Amino acid sequence: MAGDKAETDLVDNLHSLRSEELAAQKTAMIGRTIALAFIALLVTVLSPWPAPLFTYLLLLTFVGLGWTAWHVARSEWGRPWHQYLFVFADFALLSFTLVYPNPLVPFDYAPQFSLRYGSFIYFFVLLAGLAYVYQPKLVLWGGLSGAICWAVGVGWLFNLPDTIYQHSGEYTFDTAMALVSEPTFIDLGERAQEIAVLLIVACLLALAVRRSRRIAQRQATLARERENLARYFPRKTAQMLAERTDPFSRPSEQNAAVVFADLVAFTTWSEKHSPGETIELLRDVHGLLADIVFRHNGTLDKFIGDGLMATFGTPEPSGRDASNALAAITEMVKAFERWKESDAPEQARDLDLAIGAHYGPVVVGNVGSKTRLEFSVLGDTVNVASRLEGATRKVGCRLLASSALIAAAAAENERENKDVLSVLGHVGQIKLRGRSQEIDVYRL
Repeated sequence: MAGDKAETDLVDNLHSLRSEELAAQKTAMIGRTIALAFIALLVTVLSPWPAPLFTYLLLLTFVGLGWTAWHVARSEWGRPWHQYLFVFADFALLSFTLVYPNPLVPFDYAPQFSLRYGSFIYFFVLLAGLAYVYQPKLVLWGGLSGAICWAVGVGWLFNLPDTIYQHSGEYTFDTAMALVSEPTFIDLGERAQEIAVLLIVACLLALAVRRSRRIAQRQATLARERENLARYFPRKTAQMLAERTDPFSRPSEQNAAVVFADLVAFTTWSEKHSPGETIELLRDVHGLLADIVFRHNGTLDKFIGDGLMATFGTPEPSGRDASNALAAITEMVKAFERWKESDAPEQARDLDLAIGAHYGPVVVGNVGSKTRLEFSVLGDTVNVASRLEGATRKVGCRLLASSALIAAAAAENERENKDVLSVLGHVGQIKLRGRSQEIDVYRL
């Protein structure tokens, strides 16, 4: 079971991270398109006409490559190696753009002279864009691709027949200035330094991306844990529990309302129906009741067969716990009747809902062993609520609420609870199974 949970968590994390990767990649493509449009504007202003036409073509190719890579990544048939191919194509196109002479420039210049413009810095811009996809290996591949493509481009320029480079031997300031003044001179040391720095930056960026990926996975795990908590607690309580470390390490005693709800005649009904029909019915009823509990800021303690236990005021009291519990149990009765009349299977029309509710002191905390802990609410208040739910058959009603719950709700806000209290009838003292003292109750 632990292995299955770990595998499920891993799949959920990867799915969440994949969605973030695609969203970030789309953002990067939008930014890339805007940046290329700005470059096109600069080229229009700074380059002699018709040289910008060739640059426009290259910029459009960059835009097309970027958006094609994103569409392939989000498609069902896209494979991881496709992204590596597009990254290599990006760096190859950038190397071509920086090295190959623009054929539309209205004057002649040595191709080697293009290395003097300092255009290599664009490689770092392209490399930084890979950080958006949270893939360290892709960043490393980008650095390696850039190094290879730039080395090939420089190698092509180096092998041109008129290329001049530094020979071994005496090297003085005068000889250095003489070499630099030559348009066809290539400084191989500087080119090697560019490649080395690019690879170093790629490694450092990959480490940063790896760290970001782990943080993103941790955030995805925390978000999923908060969603899991929200299945049992009100959303604000779930947020509080997610932010605290071991919130129930020390049991606490406080007042709370406890509610038990159970389907009457369900055992007989389930004997006549298949397991599939039984499960479907339970899901409908559990979902109906759980939604009401959450809507009134209650905590779903557990499902108990065909019923449930809910608390109001745990893990933290709110000052309206009795009122919330009273509103929830009366709504449960009405909602269950509406469900039977409209959505329930015809065979389930004979089922009834029995509810017991009590208010008083409870102990809230973790129970179990070091390897298996469970949040639990304990105390006589819990036992009384359970016994009240069972006593509904004896009294002949659907709901029994203790006078302690009624008094607590009236004390919280008697005017607001007036309508709810008006539909409850006073029964008086009844004896509960397993208890020596009688308890004063109200019925619906």
